Parts: sequence; C-alpha cells; structure tokens
Amino acid sequence: MTVAITVYSCWFCDRDMRVWTVVSLAIGGAAVLIAALAWLAERRQDGLASTAIAADPGALPAVDVGLVLGAAPIGPEGTPNRYLEYRLDAAAALWRSRRIKYLLASGAKWAPNHDEPTAMRDGLVRRGVPADAIYRDFAGLRTRDSIVRARNVFGQTRLIIVSQRFHLARAIFLARAEGIEVWGLEARDVDSPYSVFTILRRYPSAVVAYLDVWFDTPPRHAGPPIRIGVDPAN
Repeated sequence: MTVAITVYSCWFCDRDMRVWTVVSLAIGGAAVLIAALAWLAERRQDGLASTAIAADPGALPAVDVGLVLGAAPIGPEGTPNRYLEYRLDAAAALWRSRRIKYLLASGAKWAPNHDEPTAMRDGLVRRGVPADAIYRDFAGLRTRDSIVRARNVFGQTRLIIVSQRFHLARAIFLARAEGIEVWGLEARDVDSPYSVFTILRRYPSAVVAYLDVWFDTPPRHAGPPIRIGVDPAN
C-alpha cells in the first residue's frame, strides 16, 4: 500500500511539473513574440519616417507651424529635463531659420507645479522666440493627443514636429495617419538616458501607436478652435 501511494504521488508530481513546464514555455514564448513585434513596430515606424526627418532646419520646407512635443520640465535628477531642453534648443533654431512662423508647445498640465506648455514657452522666450509666436496646448497628454489636437483644435494640416529621433518616428506615423503633411526636426538626444525604462518604452509605445490608429482613439480632451496666427497667442 505504501509503495502504491508513493508511486501515485510521484506520478502526480511529474504531471504537475510537466504542466508548469508547458505553461512556463508558453508564457516565455508569448513574451518573446510580443517583444519581437514591439521591436518590429518601432523599426517599421523609424524606417517610414526616415526621409522626412532632418537635424538641420535648413533641410526642411517652410510651413506655418512647428509642433514641439512636451516632457516633464524637471527630470528625475531634480534638474531641468535634458530631453525637453534639447527640444527647445531645436525649436528655437527652427524659428530663427524662418522655416516656421509659429510654435505650438504641446504637453500636459497636471497641476500648477507641473505645467509643461508654460515651461516650454518660457524656455523658448529665453532662447529668443517672441511670446506672441508661441501657442500653448495644455491637453497634449500623449503624443497622439498632441497630434490630433494640432489638426482638430489648432487647424494645422502641415507641420514640422520637434523631438528626439525615437519620438519623431512615432509622431510622424501618427500625424500621417491623421492626414497631416509632416516633417520632423531631430533634437539632440541625451547622452546618458535617465533609466533603462527611458530606452525601452519606445517599443511598447510603437505598438500602442498602431492600436491608436486602428481604433481611432480620440484625444482625452476636445476644445474650441484656436486659429494660429489669427487668434492671439495664449
């Protein structure tokens, strides 16, 4: 009897081990597949956008508006966010090149002490861009929101977008899906990214961009039309 119970218990343990092995392999395989799809999505977007991106404003066509994509004004180190600072450098250079007449600073305003568009406007003014050439979009909570609102709220169908290369590719993909004629000015990238998350987030973000386009995800906030160049800068 004891021998029979022992044999049965071992068979049961072996069965459990086989089940867990199969489950573990399935989960691992799914994770590898998802990671591969995310990498392919990001690479595909970068390839499609490559001919529309330049690091020199002089290589871009003249349009009315440059869209500067926002980021937190203060980085995790407690100092000015280098990603945002480099975007503002590039945006000011774009304005000085006379390739654009106005800048649209789009970001999130979560609280009075986290107001990306106002920090961006102030940074651009310090770089010599006049305040009356800068419009602010306080509802640019995501890249897609900034793009869709640039068209629906601010009436723009031709844009130069300013950000780092990894961000520009996704933004250009989203803008083209909205029927916007778009180019990108590549801002300087950060030499030492803040974290591994900063590097890796571009891959799932690329997948989300495809989902947003497929499902036509609306921006979180609408708003009354603002006519850039007609209505006063806000």
